[in-house]
Amino acid sequence: MYFCDIVEREAKEIVPGIRIRTFWGEKMLLSVVDLDPDAVLPAHSHPHEQSGTVISGTMALTIAGETRWLEQGDAYIIPGGVEHSALAGDGPVRVIDTFSPVREAYKY
Repeated sequence: MYFCDIVEREAKEIVPGIRIRTFWGEKMLLSVVDLDPDAVLPAHSHPHEQSGTVISGTMALTIAGETRWLEQGDAYIIPGGVEHSALAGDGPVRVIDTFSPVREAYKY
């Protein structure tokens, strides 16, 4: 697969108020993430490296105990094994995340 259709891809809810649409290759996975206003991504960690960019909206992202409010165009990198969490602002949020290696639980 060379091209991905974000609009036609079925969304999967990973926690209440947060949905993903994923696409993957051999060594990385791309995830389009939509968060409802005030949605909470609980603190967690995983062995995958994660990078992301806020496409629209605002959210508070906590990585290793440090919290920052991010808005459109802000990017982040989360090393594997580092605890992180997020809180959407008062409007919807869209984020693009990339995971390496492929996050098998997000393949559907």
